[in-house]
Amino acid sequence: MGGNSRPGRTGLWLIGARGSVATTAIVGLAALRSGLVRPTGCVTELPAFGSAPLPGWDDIVVGGHDISVADLHKTADTLVAAGLLPAGVVSAAGSQLSTVESELRPGYDPATQQGDQAHAVTRLAGDMSAFARRHDLERVVVVNVASTESPWPEGAELQDLAALESALSEGTVPASVVAAYAAVQADCAYVEFTPSTGITIPALRKLAEQRGLPYAGRDGKTGETLLRTVLAPMFTERALAVRSWSGTNLLGGGDGATLADPDVVASKLDAKSRGLHALLGGEVAAPLHIDNVPDLGQTKVAWDHVHAEGFLGSPATLQVTWSAYDSALAAPLVLDLTRLVAMAQHAGQRGPLTALACFFKEPFGSGGHRFDHQVRGLHEWVRVTTDAAGGGR
Repeated sequence: MGGNSRPGRTGLWLIGARGSVATTAIVGLAALRSGLVRPTGCVTELPAFGSAPLPGWDDIVVGGHDISVADLHKTADTLVAAGLLPAGVVSAAGSQLSTVESELRPGYDPATQQGDQAHAVTRLAGDMSAFARRHDLERVVVVNVASTESPWPEGAELQDLAALESALSEGTVPASVVAAYAAVQADCAYVEFTPSTGITIPALRKLAEQRGLPYAGRDGKTGETLLRTVLAPMFTERALAVRSWSGTNLLGGGDGATLADPDVVASKLDAKSRGLHALLGGEVAAPLHIDNVPDLGQTKVAWDHVHAEGFLGSPATLQVTWSAYDSALAAPLVLDLTRLVAMAQHAGQRGPLTALACFFKEPFGSGGHRFDHQVRGLHEWVRVTTDAAGGGR
């Protein structure tokens, strides 16, 4: 690192910048800057992070891509009507929303933009680089919070850039990969907050490491899966044999509509199931359903039923219901990850940030899913990085 032990001006570039999660993060950031709200839900504001060399809320500048042309103010008003955002906070943040709106650019939509995808990569990367220059940013962290895509198994075969470029020329690459490639080309750190393919492509991960870029992901862990990674170890540590763990997710809004597509929902279900099987063993029956219930709006309801066997074959059951505005759970994590990834890049770290596993359902570079172990790993990484920076803030 240079003489400054703390990251300076940091860009947050959101893929899907007009969506519910992004809009909630943008409004939340504005409210934190203005002192309108407490940092409830922000992990990086906990005492364990008090000395960490993180960019301050005022140091973060926001821009992004989206295929929607809806004004950011309109999205925020929709979230106010849904009960997700406080009207007073949105009103007070109006000028800051206008500033971010001026930094939003058209994203890449493979459904409407035909032709050479390599050109799309160049355009998106150009937007990110221009944003960094315009605001004299030391670094930009790109966070994908766009709608979940269908699984793309072909991505695992793209081991080098030549193979990736060939796929781009054929126009077969998902939008998340186009965005991730653009981020790496623009020398931006990257966070895959969705279960989409993104930077999971081997060629992109290699390129990111070659260019000295850190990345993190994937699929933010905010609700039901978070509970599972806390509760499942309880059963195993008490030697209670879990026989089945059934789950049902009910959600509306844009996520509900997107996940109503059976191809798209497959990647989300896989991400949720793999972690549970890793914690309990593959022999556990774990049926999981995700249902679109439009009238729920922005509310997400998750219901789990656990059946276990105890001493002398005695049965034990656990039923738990989790209900929350999912975007309000995800948004502070987006801000946390921006700060933590910026700190990592400022410290010269590159490649998968395994210490950030507690934020994700399928963490890169980490096979463990126990939340308590993941949190200890995060705190140790922050301590070591802070010590190396000379004490941080």
